[in-house]
Amino acid sequence: MDLSKRIGLFLGPILFLVLINLPFDLVSEKGDIVIAVAAWMVIWWITETVSISVTALLPLIIFPLLKVMPMADVGANYGSPIVFLFFGGFVMALALEKVNLHKRIALNIIKITGTTPNKVILGFMIATASLSMWISNTASTVVMLPIAISVIQLLVDDADGFTKSDRNFALSVMLGIAFSANAGGIATVIGTPPNSVLIGLLENEYNIEISFLRWMVIGLPFSITLIAIIYLVMIKWMFPNGHLKFNASKQVIHTELNKLGPTSGKEKMVLVIFGVTVFLWVFRTVINGIFPALGLSDTIISILAAVALFALPYNLRRGDFIIGWNDTKNLAWGILILFGGGLALAKGMSVSGIVDIVAAAIAASDISILLTASLLILLMLFMTELMSNVALVAVLAPVVAGIAIGLGIPVLYLLIPVTMASSCAFMLPMATPPNAIVFASGYIKVHQMARVGIFLNLISVGLLILMFQFVIPQLF
Repeated sequence: MDLSKRIGLFLGPILFLVLINLPFDLVSEKGDIVIAVAAWMVIWWITETVSISVTALLPLIIFPLLKVMPMADVGANYGSPIVFLFFGGFVMALALEKVNLHKRIALNIIKITGTTPNKVILGFMIATASLSMWISNTASTVVMLPIAISVIQLLVDDADGFTKSDRNFALSVMLGIAFSANAGGIATVIGTPPNSVLIGLLENEYNIEISFLRWMVIGLPFSITLIAIIYLVMIKWMFPNGHLKFNASKQVIHTELNKLGPTSGKEKMVLVIFGVTVFLWVFRTVINGIFPALGLSDTIISILAAVALFALPYNLRRGDFIIGWNDTKNLAWGILILFGGGLALAKGMSVSGIVDIVAAAIAASDISILLTASLLILLMLFMTELMSNVALVAVLAPVVAGIAIGLGIPVLYLLIPVTMASSCAFMLPMATPPNAIVFASGYIKVHQMARVGIFLNLISVGLLILMFQFVIPQLF
């Protein structure tokens, strides 16, 4: 264990003990306990001394023991509907990956976009972003990376060697995959965990429901705009590949598709279930309007899809199903626990009065709403370069909600852009799993990622400020 982890292991509980034993109240008796727990969790989350999911279990122990909340109230957060919404999404992702449908979709998108160098880059970015809307950004990056390496290898092995144009193309492809994996997840509720933490907080604390479609109305255009900017920044400014020409990439795509063979029956079943699920998510409010007694929710639809994938037989006689419970060993259970921990911490901040105190302090101050929003977006975006974005949202979102209340604006106006900022980390390899995966390929150096990443971070901040000022008030 490295030094930072050893320090974090002891610093977290020591700071907790110090804060709860101060001779004066920082906030209140309960509030000080919640602040102490939050400080312990943040230290363990930053240093990753233990798994971030294990850290998320601390409220489940401390809040009942120190009488912040009863065990039943704390535990309810770990079984929140948003946790099950994401569980259903994870099961769908497992099915897509098990039958290799995600790879087939990605390859066909690249095939459609074309095989000239810049079109190949665009194809990889669109394919990665499209996958990241529905499966984890880690999985979408892992799928795309070997295909990208196969294409890049053609340039390494050609007659003129690995030229500057070749190198710029390789950088654009690799960074394009990582960055579009990050940006693509913003488009949907299940695309990236911070989105779901926000939805859970809004439902649990403020009785505000954002449907799957309503989120896409704002998330998808932002995601598309950001990906288009990333593409143009890389091919026109940072890493232009000149008049690079190669046609063999078309053969690589065909070879990969041939390896998959014809579309299997299981792939077709998964595609139908996936399509029906997305249809129900998008048109849920219309369906509920026609059949008000039905009461469909995004979570019910998600669990329905999960049960269908487990229960609909592909071959009844052989007892062959699309997925079995054994497949769930690959499911990201830790993320589900992390959601629960974040929601429990948010509930603790609410019941202990911390959110009200923040709101009152902001209301009493004479501070510019736009400046506050800009600073919060900037803070979230650059902090997420160093810390898990879902953990960061879990800690900061309740505080941001309090600031919004203090400023006298709807909590959505501030929470949506600040949460989206947590998925816009483009500077460092350790910021997100996609960044780390492509960095490990060996084609990218830290300074190259940081050089383009700092500009993309600042562009993202600008886009989110514009969204806060002009777009969100029109939609919500």
